[in-house]
Amino acid sequence: MIAFTFLSPSVTNAGVFSTLTTNFTDKIRAIFLGPEYVMDTEEQATSQTIPLFKSAIAYENTTNGESGDTVSSDALQAVSGPLRVSTEDIDYPTNDTISVYEVKKGDTLSGVAKLFNVSKNTIVWANDLKSQSLHVGDILVILPMTGIKHTVKKGDTVSSIAKKYKADVEDISKFNGISLDADLSVGDVVLVPEGELAVTTTQSSGGKSVVKSKLLDVYSYSAPDGFLIRPVVNGHKTQNLHGHNGIDIGAAQGTPVLASAGGRVIIAKVGGYNGGYGNLIIISHQGGIQTVYAHLSSVFVSSGQTVAQGQTIGSVGNTGRSTGPHLHFEVRGAKNPF
Repeated sequence: MIAFTFLSPSVTNAGVFSTLTTNFTDKIRAIFLGPEYVMDTEEQATSQTIPLFKSAIAYENTTNGESGDTVSSDALQAVSGPLRVSTEDIDYPTNDTISVYEVKKGDTLSGVAKLFNVSKNTIVWANDLKSQSLHVGDILVILPMTGIKHTVKKGDTVSSIAKKYKADVEDISKFNGISLDADLSVGDVVLVPEGELAVTTTQSSGGKSVVKSKLLDVYSYSAPDGFLIRPVVNGHKTQNLHGHNGIDIGAAQGTPVLASAGGRVIIAKVGGYNGGYGNLIIISHQGGIQTVYAHLSSVFVSSGQTVAQGQTIGSVGNTGRSTGPHLHFEVRGAKNPF
């Protein structure tokens, strides 16, 4: 594993924190299709060469003379296996590491998106941007967003699409740059951030059942015992693993949140939607591990600060996409021990 460092890519401007590389696409494919599919397609397009899907309903304004993104026609073909799912319906991130980027002179939204191999709307959505204009010194959160592509059919609405994939209507609206009551045209493609995909699996008895399966980051690596501690004392787990290797810990508003391990704060954001995380702290630790603390009511640390294990870094809240006071706690780069 690689410890967190401030890197200056040889192909672009400095300002990228953390470029941990993992074969994340293969891990996701293995969830749905089994490891044998990953082996069979090893010689085909890789996670580094497959272009990420860009929403057909993207922003069409221009910045510094640049036009809006266009739809990429490159996609994996539908396959069949133990779990039958069309892989062209899934937008695969190339890694699972959250990054931050400081805007430099001359940067454009398209340029930053290309640097991280994500769509412009991924950055707009995660940072709650009101326009495509970037300003020198702005700090952008770059989420390796996972989503599902939906081709609009007759009668589809933003609300019906959200219900189909157990997603949030506001997420879909913000990400695709459309209103909640937009009239969708048949054939348009909408990206559903963090959507759940229904997959069909055959039971041993020969019957079939439909399972709602959330795309998860999965890890074989376990951090040493004691490397990560529970971030909330006396809180109760309200949801098991979901999303990006995260759990939810219910606790009263204002309950102290502790650093699960010592490390460096790479993101400390107060205010904004931030991809649904609300008030947010992300800490980078040894071994390329990141921990994420979301929906906070208060943030007591700042970006760049070094924290010790067990240090109070914030307090439990109900910000972002949240329905009650709790801590959403993710571990990226290792198994979540809680």
